[in-house]
Amino acid sequence: MANYSDFKRLYGLIGYPLGHSFSQNFFNQKFESEKIDARYVNFEISRIDLLVQVLERNPNLAGFNITIPYKEKIFDYLDAVDPEARAIGAVNVVKVFRQPDGSRSLKGYNSDSIGFWDSLRPMLTPGVHTKALVLGTGGASKAVAHALENNGIAVKKVSRTAAPGVLTYDGLTPDVIRDYKIIVNTTPVGMYPHVDECPRIPYDGLTTEHICYDLLYNPDTTLFMKKSAEAGAS
Repeated sequence: MANYSDFKRLYGLIGYPLGHSFSQNFFNQKFESEKIDARYVNFEISRIDLLVQVLERNPNLAGFNITIPYKEKIFDYLDAVDPEARAIGAVNVVKVFRQPDGSRSLKGYNSDSIGFWDSLRPMLTPGVHTKALVLGTGGASKAVAHALENNGIAVKKVSRTAAPGVLTYDGLTPDVIRDYKIIVNTTPVGMYPHVDECPRIPYDGLTTEHICYDLLYNPDTTLFMKKSAEAGAS
């Protein structure tokens, strides 16, 4: 691992793989423009237990983000969890507390839920957007479902694997799609470099009343978004 001890504070992203992520450039540009003595780096670790090495080798690490596939596995390494993140069951932000004696503690938070809801809310029409399909069942899915349900929107999750209360993609029909006016992709399907892929749903069931939301940001417009727009959805 590289040495980042020249910076007063170090931040980073924990996940695997991280080739798709814009976080490093985004935060470093902000640090530079706001004259903050800090650096943001990618810690691409193939196993979550390697987090211990990251912490030990970087005593100036003040906090980090968590992405796929560790938003749920990180709980085993936390000393405290914010109540909202605990209710969601997933963490994407961790603050590192360091004591003068060299000991440290980690507290987990979730910013996915409020970030998702604040961006979706202006698009909603009362009486129309009352039910949502959430594609995926991972950590990001939990944050999205929490936000929707907390604001009175009924949620049905969709997975490749059959489970109680969960729809499978084979069970999706145009009629089901028409019944759920919000569709959120929380899966990595369609993420760079696999830009020619998209979730397998019947896009012909979409209408002009639908809102289709993709948590992926690389590419900027995913194939899921393109196909949804072509069907008339926002």
